[in-house]
Amino acid sequence: MLSTFSTATWIGLIGTPLLIAAGQVLFKLASAATGELSVRNILALLLNPVLLAALLLYGLGTIIWIYVLKAVPLTIAYSFMGLTFCFVPLLAQVFLGEALTVRYAIGAAFIVAGMLAING
Repeated sequence: MLSTFSTATWIGLIGTPLLIAAGQVLFKLASAATGELSVRNILALLLNPVLLAALLLYGLGTIIWIYVLKAVPLTIAYSFMGLTFCFVPLLAQVFLGEALTVRYAIGAAFIVAGMLAING
């Protein structure tokens, strides 16, 4: 079934987890601007441009995902969301300087292998 997907569907299947992963990196960056939990700090956070960018990515990802689901059964499509567990550490390494380990690489390989087993 995977071979019958259009290019746009493939972009959505891969792009949505990538947008979600990028949003997670932005959430982490936005967290650096937070103070103690208070109404004032929450209101300031709601105006934080980094948080707004993260929410925009999540919203865009959601809209794309809805169109993906129009073309792909949920049981197949949702397995691609597992890619967020591969993309987040990669983006965190690039943009936040977080370390990648061999254990991460092995885990990511298992995730991709699982996707192939489910959808192959």
